[in-house]
Amino acid sequence: MEGNSSLTNAINEAGFTQAELADVLNSHLRARGHDGTVTDRTVRYWLTGKTRWPHPRQRQALEGVFGCPIESLGFQPPRREPESPVRRRNFLTATTGTAAAVIVDARPQRVGTSDVIRLRAGIDTLMALDDTKGGHEGLERAAVAGAEDALAKLRLASSQRIRLRLFGLAADYTATAAWSALDARKLDRTQEHLNRALYLAGMAKDPSVELRVWNYHAMLAHQRGQHTQAVDAGYAAQATPITRRDPLYASLAHARTALGHSNLGDRQAALRSLGHAQEALAKATDEPRPSWLAFYGPAELTAISAIVRDRIGDPAQAEADSHKALTSIPAQFRRNRALATARLALAQLHQGDIDQACATASQVFDLMAGDPLPGRMRSLLGDYYRDLISLAPDAGVAQEWGDRFRSEWSRS
Repeated sequence: MEGNSSLTNAINEAGFTQAELADVLNSHLRARGHDGTVTDRTVRYWLTGKTRWPHPRQRQALEGVFGCPIESLGFQPPRREPESPVRRRNFLTATTGTAAAVIVDARPQRVGTSDVIRLRAGIDTLMALDDTKGGHEGLERAAVAGAEDALAKLRLASSQRIRLRLFGLAADYTATAAWSALDARKLDRTQEHLNRALYLAGMAKDPSVELRVWNYHAMLAHQRGQHTQAVDAGYAAQATPITRRDPLYASLAHARTALGHSNLGDRQAALRSLGHAQEALAKATDEPRPSWLAFYGPAELTAISAIVRDRIGDPAQAEADSHKALTSIPAQFRRNRALATARLALAQLHQGDIDQACATASQVFDLMAGDPLPGRMRSLLGDYYRDLISLAPDAGVAQEWGDRFRSEWSRS
């Protein structure tokens, strides 16, 4: 039985295992109100060629994940189904009155709303993967491919409205690539993606993606130690039009600005921005929003508050906020839960509770078991370890934690 080399190549390129692909496809299906029907055995049947034409919903999920037609993944419909979506016309000859030929209408199909929906589903799937696994090269490559797919469809757009939506999707995919690179601490690639995403967001006239890009600019500036630029990016996010229409976006922009102020040691400004974030969040209503924003709400703002409090010298309040955040961060946001746990360990360490801090920090490895630690998380744990050996270089528990840290680091 001939295997499906096209699907094999696509899976390898994206960096999925069979089980991971099944999980991502099931997340895609459940997000659309369907049961998650894909198992690693299902994927194995596809790869070996035992199943040559998946069920319709599975086909749609595969197209959404990989951002390409199902035929490009090596699947072919059975003979009883149409081999392609092109229209065919039967012409009768004038002389015999019988069917003389079947002529294929080779005109390219126009791109419309259904194509936009399919591309949007791909972004949702990538964000679901990010929530669990964190940023990695496979996700980044898939996002770049999605942006290229959206841009390639521009010339076939059925209307100017569809063109704008395609530009917006390309911007969103590119911002997703930037986020994945940022979480993996590939800072130069992050900058390149963000520059591209901001241009595409402008072409799309999409203030939601524009705010998303400025939010990542602020985070990138922090990772580079450019804290004044991080504050400036936070203010740029606040100035986007979407913040005047939707207080949830405004809250995120103020929260990001609060983090920038805290890194500069400006206690008053940090607390003021944090207060604005809380006030805006209290006004936010429950309405449909892009999947990239699903992480943000009361739990995430409380986690951000914990970071701000620790950086301005309030570790006890930071610990309390971290505990509160961890009681309400949804389970599917595994990477965010691990980050909040690391922040809790830092707050405990900064109060001198070495044993408890090391026990808490070890939970990060348990939460992320089975996947490499994203670069941003590795960096945060590196900060924890530096503080730990500075405060308690000779403590046995510190040495034990250091041994595990080096062991987990080598596996990542």
